[in-house]
Amino acid sequence: MKVLGLFTGTTRPIGSKNSPSGIDKRPVVEVEVDYLGIKGDIQVDKRYHGGPERALHQYALLSYETIIKRHPLMHRRAIPGSIGENITASLMHDKNVNIGDIYRIGQVDVQVSSPRIPCWKIEEKLNQHGLVDFIAKQQITGWYYRVLKEGVIATGDNITLLSRVNPSLSVATFVKQHFDSNTSKDTLQGLSQAQGLDPEWQDKLNRRMLRTH
Repeated sequence: MKVLGLFTGTTRPIGSKNSPSGIDKRPVVEVEVDYLGIKGDIQVDKRYHGGPERALHQYALLSYETIIKRHPLMHRRAIPGSIGENITASLMHDKNVNIGDIYRIGQVDVQVSSPRIPCWKIEEKLNQHGLVDFIAKQQITGWYYRVLKEGVIATGDNITLLSRVNPSLSVATFVKQHFDSNTSKDTLQGLSQAQGLDPEWQDKLNRRMLRTH
């Protein structure tokens, strides 16, 4: 597994309303990463993006292929970096990356903390109605990392899996069970207890369990 692309962004307007956003990322060759992510990278809406539990976002090349198969006319718009991710890599996707996985990327150690649930800004930026729902249903959301060790990442760097603490809980599996209204209370409890899961997700799942019979 190797880093194929790195992306950072500043605040830029998107969509018909020119809403300010940091989703418009541009490619760079090398980045310096601290516990809040890539230095200089901007996240406008801190409620859902950024912070130590969502320091870096990775999106799979395979997921772009899935989007283009469904929307062929998007082949020039749906390109690495266009969904707001920081990292594109070979061989990694939502079905073979698990919640809690620890990876070494260049000099940096990271842990998968949660899926990235798609928001309306993806549709606004890529001008494709229904894309958010499609991404969720196909379980191709990408994922967030927390940073365990700061350092530098450059394109071409190796990515090594150091630890897998939840062998049966891929990002795709987590997303599927999250969006399924029939997911059982026992399954929700299992998700909430996954090692390495973002505490906000634990709270969200615990609140849902209280409403589940």
